[in-house]
Amino acid sequence: MIKKILLSSDPLLRRKSKPVRKIDKKIKDLIKDLKDTLNVQKDPEGVGLAAPQIGKNIRIFVAKYKNFEKIVINPEIVKIQKNDSEEDKTKSKKEILEGCLSLPYYYGPLKRTPKITIKYMDQDGKTVTETFEGFHAQIIMHEIDHLEGVLFIDHLLSEGKPLYKIEGDEWEEVELI
Repeated sequence: MIKKILLSSDPLLRRKSKPVRKIDKKIKDLIKDLKDTLNVQKDPEGVGLAAPQIGKNIRIFVAKYKNFEKIVINPEIVKIQKNDSEEDKTKSKKEILEGCLSLPYYYGPLKRTPKITIKYMDQDGKTVTETFEGFHAQIIMHEIDHLEGVLFIDHLLSEGKPLYKIEGDEWEEVELI
């Protein structure tokens, strides 16, 4: 079922989510709701959706971008790659304008880790350890942030980065308070 996505001002988005204890019908229904809700997001288009964004403070998110599709339950970060090599430093200089379905039409330049390894449960309850790179790593980090009660604008504020709003074809920098 398609659910309403909470906006960034909703206090539910600032709570740390609770772990899933068992994968039952309620959890499977929640996963279906997340997938259905993400699939209809076309303006703006979304690439990930966490349970808190539809009002459920539970550690689940879905990610979908082109051929990349993941259902992630109870993620734990195993390793975050630090940018040690010259090649990594060059790669990491690229900032991507990151946005969020809970703050539609607003974007900010963020640099996230180029590679992350997480341990999580899939929808069948199987434990998986997987490494993500590039844009996929950025999606995973963004969604894990949601489970921790963190929004991408928090990173913009701490890094002193600008926030932009898009209206039609016009980009306008907006004040972050």
